[in-house]
Amino acid sequence: MRLKMFSRTHIWLLLFMVYLLDLCMFAKGKLNVLYIIADDLRPTLGCYSDPVVKSPNIDQLASKSTVFNNTFAQQAVCAPSRTSFLTSRRPDTTRLYDFNSYWRVSAGNYTTLPQYFKSNGYTTLSVGKVFHPGIASNHTDDYPYSWSVPPYHPPSFIYEKRKVCKNKDGTLHSNLLCSVNVSEMPLRTLPDLENTEEAIRLLKAMKDTQSPFFLAVGFYKPHIPFRIPVEYLKLYPIENMTLAPDPYVPKKLPEVAYNPWTDIRKREDVQALNVSFPYGPIPKDFQLRIRQHYFAAISYVDAQVGKILQALDDLDLAKETIVVFTSDHGWSLGEHGEWAKYSNFDVATRVPLIVYAPGVTSPLPRPGEKTFPYVNVFENMQEQFDEGFVVHTVVELVDVFPTVASLAGLASLPKCHSPSFKTDLCTEGSNRAHLLGHYESDANDEAYAFSQYPRPSDTIQDDSDLPSLANITVMGYSARSAEFHFTLWVGFDSSRFYANLSDVHAGELYILSQDPNEDDNIYDQQVHAKLLMLKLCMQHSWMESLKENMMYFREVLKRKWTTF
Repeated sequence: MRLKMFSRTHIWLLLFMVYLLDLCMFAKGKLNVLYIIADDLRPTLGCYSDPVVKSPNIDQLASKSTVFNNTFAQQAVCAPSRTSFLTSRRPDTTRLYDFNSYWRVSAGNYTTLPQYFKSNGYTTLSVGKVFHPGIASNHTDDYPYSWSVPPYHPPSFIYEKRKVCKNKDGTLHSNLLCSVNVSEMPLRTLPDLENTEEAIRLLKAMKDTQSPFFLAVGFYKPHIPFRIPVEYLKLYPIENMTLAPDPYVPKKLPEVAYNPWTDIRKREDVQALNVSFPYGPIPKDFQLRIRQHYFAAISYVDAQVGKILQALDDLDLAKETIVVFTSDHGWSLGEHGEWAKYSNFDVATRVPLIVYAPGVTSPLPRPGEKTFPYVNVFENMQEQFDEGFVVHTVVELVDVFPTVASLAGLASLPKCHSPSFKTDLCTEGSNRAHLLGHYESDANDEAYAFSQYPRPSDTIQDDSDLPSLANITVMGYSARSAEFHFTLWVGFDSSRFYANLSDVHAGELYILSQDPNEDDNIYDQQVHAKLLMLKLCMQHSWMESLKENMMYFREVLKRKWTTF
């Protein structure tokens, strides 16, 4: 008996020493990074208090992480947003507002987030949609600058826009709603299933190497078309679906601000509805089906996230890996009569941001303890998780680069002069690492997020959603605080990348405590605000002008100079 006790004591002592070595590795900043990016995902998740969506694996991650409750993209479209947060530079600095230029050529040879880790001895790996493919990343996903090996793209993605969606009559179409039997698909798989397999394969390959890794995994969903396994629809019976709380176009919304959801209209099943341009509306029964498919696509992504996190556990890597989960922008689900992204509304710009840092946001796991056991949404629909650390302060996606670099122990990034076209390593965001591992009861009223969106005209055009650079004549600059959302639509000269801040075409102002859905634009009521705005716009950059206007609005509320 004494021999057994002695042996057991020594075994636990050995395990404790291994645990201490893990702590030392954490202290030396040798942490890996797993950076997971969803596509078109608004914070419609259980951990963001959504009552409908079933996202148990992401919720479990959130329970051991810091959840940033108010995170905003810098432009609500894929290529500009991804280029922005991967370089930590705003669209006015990358000079990318569409899909048709490569920032290293058209703006500046900026260092990217994975490139910074690569230059610090990391093996950097890309799976799926991380950079936007095509011209925006030089048709290489920015390889070899950002990645140690060529990025992986799933073979089955070539079928994403082809006629593979089966109607009830058995004919195949290119539809918006496209729940499928995976075994009937070309290659008998789907892109995100392949992404998951490749991510797990790379984790296994990196397990026994001496190099720390930066692995970015970009899922294609819930981006349209909703080509997802049909079984996920069962989680969301159509009779339980509801319309958006504000499905009508607000009366005071400037025409220039409206997104006519052109890409939705190009799908065959939507074309068959014969919806009028630009305002529609889409029939209510089809609206319910869109929402059902979007929610099902989220649960599908959640399952893939869970499988990768479980692999991180099984390989004993969770204790030495930072995990970031986010999206490139949000997606409208009928709010304001809009669908898709392409606007400055919160539903288009607000995204989830969840950051797990072992030993910071949760204790390091004890020997043999699992951090992220996989949760099968079909078997554990009632699974509940504790709330993680919640930060209410407004932050931006350009903050991710300096924050993750700081968490990994890399040298801090200096602040850029905004906009800065110098190629020196710098950030136009802020390091938010100090917010990890802390609860916030209230948001910081002095924090702001800035977004923007281009338009070809003050009136709605066929290309209002996504104008090419040469056609941009108006830019909507938007500032978001805990209290207000303020947008100015101003003249823009695309040949000079010049915004004329004194040429104001329209404005939007929403007081979020009274109007959280942004349905009542009170900009036209604010005579004082207009006069101040014109004065400030002659003196400052658009971000400083909008910030000073926000401070003015706050004072108006306090002094009750006017009634909103």
